[in-house]
Amino acid sequence: MSVDEIQVGLLGCGTVGSGVYKVLHKNEESITNKAGAKLSVKQVLVKDKDEELAVDVPDEELTEDFTDILNDDEIEIVVELIGGVNPAREFVLQSLKNGKSVITANKELIAKHGEEILLTAEENNVDFYFEASVGGGIPIIKPLKSSLAGNKITKILGIVNGTTNYILTKMDEEGAEFDSVLKQAQELGYAEADPTSDIEGCDAAYKLAILSSIGFESRIDIDKVYVEGITGITKEDISYAREFDYKIKLLAIGKEEEDGVEVRVHPTLIPEDHPLANVNDVFNAIFIEGDAIGETMFYGPGAGQMPTGSAVVGDIIEVARNIKLGAQGRLPCTCFENKKVKEPSEVETRYYIRLEVLDEPGVLGQITNLLGEYNVSMESVMQKGRSDESVPLVLITHKVKEGDINTALEEISKLDPVKEVANLIRVEE
Repeated sequence: MSVDEIQVGLLGCGTVGSGVYKVLHKNEESITNKAGAKLSVKQVLVKDKDEELAVDVPDEELTEDFTDILNDDEIEIVVELIGGVNPAREFVLQSLKNGKSVITANKELIAKHGEEILLTAEENNVDFYFEASVGGGIPIIKPLKSSLAGNKITKILGIVNGTTNYILTKMDEEGAEFDSVLKQAQELGYAEADPTSDIEGCDAAYKLAILSSIGFESRIDIDKVYVEGITGITKEDISYAREFDYKIKLLAIGKEEEDGVEVRVHPTLIPEDHPLANVNDVFNAIFIEGDAIGETMFYGPGAGQMPTGSAVVGDIIEVARNIKLGAQGRLPCTCFENKKVKEPSEVETRYYIRLEVLDEPGVLGQITNLLGEYNVSMESVMQKGRSDESVPLVLITHKVKEGDINTALEEISKLDPVKEVANLIRVEE
């Protein structure tokens, strides 16, 4: 029986692109059997053909000109792995309009322009897949769109950034400060030279916008996602959290409630017995709650050359099957509604508060009285040490609206015995 051949064009051959190239060649026989066709990389777009790549690519497969791929009628699948919005967006749209199916791992592109791209794919009757845009090697996009499609998704909690998870894990295990662990992560290649997108929560926010748009069936504008990074987390906060039986993780949190959708990324205290609390180092996990399935969690390597390459190749195989069948199997846009996204001040949750206060009688009473005026009640209180200077006073509240807690803390900061509102971290159960 003859085997058809489907030609692929790769845009980019960095970490993920080289992983895709390696997987396609390493598992060629198995992939051919699964796809029903031989998948051959015909062209690889690079900035500079003389630049050394992480994988050996024959010179005749390299090009510096995107139109070599766009105008090649033999190339039926384009894989965009250059990252960012420009020129990735234009390359993707041109490929779709030229009748080529497209696969990407580009979370920023999907978060900002996913609707436009999905509609363009639909108009041109071609496939568009993006499994690798969230969770690296963890299958999550297709499960949400297909396997869990019968559910009404009510909650998405995710550790979706390996860099920040590694940093917080090491701060917890070693009692180290943020700056020293960040430097270690950069030396090990877990953090970029410019780690801003990771440590400030932007990377996780892109991924949450994608997951929430699918899960809650409503387009979530990236600008509506509340974002707070981990740079303000100290080893003291991690130590105090542990004394309350919590761990601190950077969580991407999406919830749908009667009064709207919450989408927020920030450091969070979660109980030590929660499944996400034991997801450590560079691993990712996404915890989903649906009305039919209940609770389920997807766990695995959230980034890296081969795990992300695995997810991309899975999409390539899926598209190749569709081409073989003469079908169009694109997972359609599921944003059927336009749901309200709550403002941060409307969100109701529990809080960890760390104050630096003078060690003198009556201070706690003044603080709790002021908190009570703004509907904030205490669940736990801990004061550490005795000193002629300030001492840490750590509080955990019951549920309260963010607007109320912020107003209360503004007033508390004006009290003479309160030297500093040192930190405010949300608490999830």
